Amino acid sequence: MDMSTEILTSTLRQVRKTQRLSQLELSLRLGVSQRHVSFVESGRAKPSRELLLAWLQELDAPLVVRNEVMLQAGYAPVYTSALLDDPALAQVNSAL
Repeated sequence: MDMSTEILTSTLRQVRKTQRLSQLELSLRLGVSQRHVSFVESGRAKPSRELLLAWLQELDAPLVVRNEVMLQAGYAPVYTSALLDDPALAQVNSAL
């Protein structure tokens, strides 16, 4: 297993354990087998982009963690980040 896979599997396992869910509970929520969750967490299976998005949504992972996981898996990040004083947020800041 290469380093990026190790980091990905570790992150996925940590996020699941933070929510105190077993692999079985997560698999039932995602509609996949517990074996598949186990294979993804052990690095024996590469998760699809859709599975990762559903996995992280189900675990209510912070957006920054979701982006990190997507990058670790070799996918493009889903969420953008901007500083509060970014000109693109000027209208939002003035409304606040």
